[in-house]
Amino acid sequence: MINECKGILRKRKNVIPYEEYMDNMKMTEEDRYSHLYMAIMELPENLRVLVTLYYLEGFSLKEISEALDIPEGTIKSRLSRAREFLKVQLSEEEKRPATGKNNKQLKRITGKGKMSC
Repeated sequence: MINECKGILRKRKNVIPYEEYMDNMKMTEEDRYSHLYMAIMELPENLRVLVTLYYLEGFSLKEISEALDIPEGTIKSRLSRAREFLKVQLSEEEKRPATGKNNKQLKRITGKGKMSC
């Protein structure tokens, strides 16, 4: 009987209370989303508006096209450019300062230095 009780106690040590688990998950989700939020805020305004409308607000391409008077194809290409920018910003390699090739890649993605459409 004593051995059975000890076995039950050992198993209970591996159990984490639900509230404690959810508090820990909330902290990690907030950290994850704060990096994403900061990366979105670094986008040029024309890309940031489209990302916000499409991914955060849930508007369709057609609705965005009508509201902003921009062709759907342009919206798709800008969203693609924004995703590339976010991918570069959020990747593990980009934790180092952007120099050389990485800096050129960011300029190519964001279109800085080029005429905007």
